[in-house]
Amino acid sequence: RAIDGIPTATFLWKERGVVPFLKIDKGLEAEAEGVQLMKPIPGLDALLDRAAKAGVFGTKERSVVNAADAKGIAAIVDQQFAIGRQVAAHGLMPILEPEVTISISDKPQAEALLQAEILKALDGLEGTVMLKLSLPTIPDFYLPLVRHPKVLKVVALSGGHLRAKANEILAQNHGIIASFSRALSEGLSAGQTDAAFDAVLKEAIDGIHAASIT
Repeated sequence: RAIDGIPTATFLWKERGVVPFLKIDKGLEAEAEGVQLMKPIPGLDALLDRAAKAGVFGTKERSVVNAADAKGIAAIVDQQFAIGRQVAAHGLMPILEPEVTISISDKPQAEALLQAEILKALDGLEGTVMLKLSLPTIPDFYLPLVRHPKVLKVVALSGGHLRAKANEILAQNHGIIASFSRALSEGLSAGQTDAAFDAVLKEAIDGIHAASIT
């Protein structure tokens, strides 16, 4: 769409300083081998062409890890990087998002397998990607990814943690910034007055920002 004849993404970026990303996945497949891969994305090349022309900076695509299954995690990383390369071919920055479910009993093992697969995929990558990952069990566990020359930025999803807990964990992970949605919207309601809504949102943003720069 457009604002005053300017593509909305371009307007947000150039006029408001908001860097625009486009969510491109179409949901998740049924779980197999401990993961949920992305469903096929029909018409993706045409969509990416439109996004580039509209001034979108990058894309986001989510899949889910529900167990420390080596074969499944390898498949999820392969799919994420394949889509990422397709996105990059259109001049856009891909955010790869293989989310690890925070409630699984083998989360540390899943994170170790995931990081190992991502590092292998990065070694064969031309260009750069961003990574959106669940907050790790071990503080600073993802520093090898944060410091990798082919990773523009690692951002964290809240994954179902309440905002206070998500901020606490985020502050322990240097070089990672928040990309929270569920935690950001915590406490917001359509029934609030504008002033109350703005106050709750400001408190959320201030707290998340502070955790991101610790």
